[in-house]
Amino acid sequence: MQSVWTRRSVLAASATLPLLARHARAAEFTFAQYHNQTEDTPLHRNLVALWDAVARDTNGRVVMRLYPENNGLAGGDQDALAMLLSGEIAFFTLMGGILGQISPIAEAQQLPFAFRSAGDAHRTMDGPFGQYLAEELAPKDIHLFPVCSFDNGMRQVASIARPLLTPEDYEGVRMRVPPGQVIADTFRAFGAEPVTTTANQIHDAMLSGQVDAQENPLAVIEGFRLYDIARHVSMTNHIWSGFSLMAHRPTWLRLPDDVRAVIARNVTLHVQRQRAEQDAFNTGLRHTLTARGLTFHEVDPQPFRNRLSGVYAVWKEKVGPRGWAMLEADVGTLG
Repeated sequence: MQSVWTRRSVLAASATLPLLARHARAAEFTFAQYHNQTEDTPLHRNLVALWDAVARDTNGRVVMRLYPENNGLAGGDQDALAMLLSGEIAFFTLMGGILGQISPIAEAQQLPFAFRSAGDAHRTMDGPFGQYLAEELAPKDIHLFPVCSFDNGMRQVASIARPLLTPEDYEGVRMRVPPGQVIADTFRAFGAEPVTTTANQIHDAMLSGQVDAQENPLAVIEGFRLYDIARHVSMTNHIWSGFSLMAHRPTWLRLPDDVRAVIARNVTLHVQRQRAEQDAFNTGLRHTLTARGLTFHEVDPQPFRNRLSGVYAVWKEKVGPRGWAMLEADVGTLG
């Protein structure tokens, strides 16, 4: 039997969610997958369905144990990425910002105002740009699936004391941002002071007064109960947010061709299903969060775009001419 279980994984077994445990004795391949969302999200539900289908379609040869919220790792996504690179876990979902530490091209997924909608981002990630990113990550021991980008949604700004409607409103605001450089660069261009925390630390950072606001899709406000603290949501749609499904490449390449084909087919199917479910979820959350006491504000994006020429210039150099040309072929001229 091939396995990527480690002592840490065994000791953490109480936090796992075994999938199709009835197949465990027959399994040839037993893997672990981490992700940073809660159990009640479209991402988690579709990952459960994905690995359930893989177990069924391989007649129990593959069994996955799925760890929501990265199994409580103190370092969150950063720690989980290190586990993926070492082969301690075999599968992981991650946003482009942190993945940009491995390849700057990954952060291009999060360039401000590059995508008008989540659908636009999906088309880019499923096309030549996504293929190029996969090529760049392969030598780093990361396998990126051809259709890999689970959706999180367009990012909005949730603030505590007042709405943030113009770039001038951000002057001196302590803005929670995720690890990664593009989002920090974006809000620094608006005059804010970026404060980096992991996803599981956002609630405490807002509650303690460490930050004045945070930016994320509406699903994060709901999933992490940020509505307990925030009072305003500015609908900026400033950046698209998604989770790329990755595998530890050496582990992936050791799998038989037929098993890889089953996994790849089900990844494509369940990524597409999750995208539709996430879109409906985010759309409905505006009503839900209004009922929870949040006030929504529409925002004119143009004054924000006018502040970003320097950000685009920096990231054009980091992404490189090939990646930038591929991106602009999909989204139009940036900067």
